[in-house]
Amino acid sequence: MASDFHLAALAERSYERHGDYPSLWFEGRWHGSREQHERACRAAGGLAASGIEPGDRIVVMAANCPEVPIAYTAAWRVGAVVTPAIFLLTREDLRHVLVDSGAKAVVTSPELLPTVCAAAADAGVALVVSTGDGEEGVVPFVELEAAEPLSIVPREPSDLAALMYTGGTTGRAKGVMLSHESLWRAGDAAQRVGYLPGVTRGLGSLPLSHAFGLLVTVVGLHQPEPGVGVLMRWFQPGTWLELAHEHRVQAAAVVPSMIQMLLGEPLENYDLSELRYLASGGAPLPVEVAEELERRLPGVEVREGYGLTETAAILTATAPGKARRGSVGMPVSGVELCILDDADREVAAGEVGEICARSPMLMQGYWRSPESTEEAMRGGWFHTGDIGRVDEDGYVYVVDRKKDLIIRGGFNVFPRDVEEALLEHPAIAAAGVVGRPDAAHGEEVVAFVELRSGATATAEELVAFGKERLGGYRYPREIHVVGALPLTAVGKVDRKALRARAAGP
Repeated sequence: MASDFHLAALAERSYERHGDYPSLWFEGRWHGSREQHERACRAAGGLAASGIEPGDRIVVMAANCPEVPIAYTAAWRVGAVVTPAIFLLTREDLRHVLVDSGAKAVVTSPELLPTVCAAAADAGVALVVSTGDGEEGVVPFVELEAAEPLSIVPREPSDLAALMYTGGTTGRAKGVMLSHESLWRAGDAAQRVGYLPGVTRGLGSLPLSHAFGLLVTVVGLHQPEPGVGVLMRWFQPGTWLELAHEHRVQAAAVVPSMIQMLLGEPLENYDLSELRYLASGGAPLPVEVAEELERRLPGVEVREGYGLTETAAILTATAPGKARRGSVGMPVSGVELCILDDADREVAAGEVGEICARSPMLMQGYWRSPESTEEAMRGGWFHTGDIGRVDEDGYVYVVDRKKDLIIRGGFNVFPRDVEEALLEHPAIAAAGVVGRPDAAHGEEVVAFVELRSGATATAEELVAFGKERLGGYRYPREIHVVGALPLTAVGKVDRKALRARAAGP
């Protein structure tokens, strides 16, 4: 059947399986599963009445709120393609997404209306929907929901469900085409490997407009037990801890920078005895950070996973009780991984090369960019651009991004290795390492570090520490102590910004 992998059908079956119960808490109010299902059905009717047709792209750029997953399901019911956009995009970046995708509508939240309305006007997008009160030229979400409920419009498994734009750190963001089947299978694989019976209360602080956040949303639709979600508009460590304490949260998906921020809080002041695990992804997790959290919160397991937007956010994951520190787990069901050298030849177990994958979860390609698609998929393997290795037991280790590799005096320096060594210093809370062009050595290793609250250390002391830990060519000759490392919208260290700082004026 065409609906076998239909995400709207998956959402409907989830509701029918679990029935009506308080399933989502957001900013002081519970939302029932029936309420959310009926809102999605009516919003789908509103989209259809507004002229949205199967295959049309709908950009969703909003801070986390119940209307975001409702908008996703409504779009899928009408047969449209969800185009999530991170809420920190500039007017120009959003205009690029709207024009490149050929979007017919934008769903947003009140605080983002000035940016969204300006970009929509630039791009000629007429339909702007706000989750808050309407204003001139803007349709309130409640008005969209005033329509008659819409039955699910059939779609094929290969039809697009999402068009997700990459971060664009090396140029203009590219649209990644993900089908209903790829997202359905990704959610199913993640749920199967991570499921723990009885763990049903989760805390959501990831942007739902990011690939990781979208994956977590689809995982929830596959859950065999009725799940309860506590949703945050955006991440704040103190609020996160208060909500985890109040709602007896058992699990949460996070990125490493969130864990680092939580470690700066008085964790021991909160009752987190129900918390079983944190699923970490989106960026490499320093070993020291994972170990410190597990030491301060006994009984909590940090499980790493790995994926890219192009792989529907998952390739590997760590099963309960199977964590191997420093590893991002093993390939999930349906994923085949190999490590290839620069000539696209497979390397032996334990050797370093580019991580490449084959899987039904893979993207169909880059939107309107056949050349980029062909390059990424050469030889029938998706080339991730990440450097890694696989041990003899099949555990995968991500060493670094290929483009972040520093070549100093002809020797390869992986920024993550340097960062992990620096994090062993008791004064350092976070570190970011980049290369700077250098006439003598080709590139020089430059580090930026953020100190723990109340800690002191000079750049000279830290350089000496790095030299002792790393020796020879790898240690950073230059270390800058900064108030806070720049982060991307999803909490990764912004190496592009650090490279600009290292290069100077």
